[in-house]
Amino acid sequence: MKRSLRAVLLVLCGLGLLRISLFTDLCLRYVKESMRPMLIASGAVLVLLGAASALLDRRAGAEQKDHGHGHGHDHSGLPRVAWLLLLPALSLLLYAPPALGAYTASRQPAKPVAEQSDFGPLPATSPLPMTLSEFTSRVQQDRKRAINGRTVLMTGIVTPRQGGWDLTRIIINCCAADAQSVKVRIYGGTVPAANAWVTVTGTWHPGGTLGTASAPVALDVQTVEKVPRPVNGYQDALPLPSARTR
Repeated sequence: MKRSLRAVLLVLCGLGLLRISLFTDLCLRYVKESMRPMLIASGAVLVLLGAASALLDRRAGAEQKDHGHGHGHDHSGLPRVAWLLLLPALSLLLYAPPALGAYTASRQPAKPVAEQSDFGPLPATSPLPMTLSEFTSRVQQDRKRAINGRTVLMTGIVTPRQGGWDLTRIIINCCAADAQSVKVRIYGGTVPAANAWVTVTGTWHPGGTLGTASAPVALDVQTVEKVPRPVNGYQDALPLPSARTR
């Protein structure tokens, strides 16, 4: 591989990173928002390195011609395996892999929630907006059983399972490689399309002993409404602003 092609690869990789991190929100499919500045910086550095490499190669070529060595062979190439760098570069530029979704969540066990012993009173709002982690904690750890009989409102993606579906949130700590899922089993209604983002309302589905680990993290659904995917869906956040409470 000639040095000029090395410069092209550096530029393509840099432009790919800039495309998904600076000009679009595609990078949020794979990394946390806090890592976006590092991706932008990396993309800019690769573009500059590629441009500098191309400029140096051009000057070196001109000097060879001036000294009568223009017909020599370039032995400064890279190994053929370096061509493999072209694949991720073109992927970032032309086709970005889809975000993690139901396929990933259906193959993961539910992420354990942090142990909690002290719970404050729940707001009187109905339906009550909650995160999936908060709902899980209330169901399995709140000895006061404050969640009993309350209508709650949660947002997540649809993950089909045998006989029904789960409302799911995929959470990443750093990047897509360490993704974990929080799930609430849904009872009642029809099964929406896999990977659809929905806001649901409902009440806790009885079973076991509420406030202990034997209680199922499940909801008897009352309403299901499709909503847009948030810009950064890799958080166990409260329902989207479009979800109404009364």
